[in-house]
Amino acid sequence: MSLKQKLQEDLKSSMKNKDAVRKSVVTLIRASIKQYEVDNRVELEDDGIIDIISKQLKQRKDGLVEFTKAGREDLVSEAEAEIEVLKEYLPQQLSEEELNKIVKSTISELGATSMKDMGKIMSAIKPKVKGRADGKLINELVKNNLQ
Repeated sequence: MSLKQKLQEDLKSSMKNKDAVRKSVVTLIRASIKQYEVDNRVELEDDGIIDIISKQLKQRKDGLVEFTKAGREDLVSEAEAEIEVLKEYLPQQLSEEELNKIVKSTISELGATSMKDMGKIMSAIKPKVKGRADGKLINELVKNNLQ
């Protein structure tokens, strides 16, 4: 079953079960997919859908930080619930240990030695971990391994 079909089925079941958070998140994902397809006149495959879901997950995580700073516990709990739903549609996330191995091997493949090589390293790692790791964590691991 493709990711689009799974989203359609989950939307139906969330409406039947009156699961407002899941319904809201799935509706937003489907709207983003539709918007992208209309704007670019393409039919998205699972990889493209995963990119869209990853972007939405990043937005929720960024929002979570801001809500916490502002002391808005109601919005914090809502954002956490949305994050959990979004994670269900992404591939299994890499552990920090697995990600660190990928970072180290990429650095040695490219022969990178300084922070000037950061861009090259990041662009080489991104396709390897597509949708399975957070960009901030990758960035942090690369910095730690270059120092």
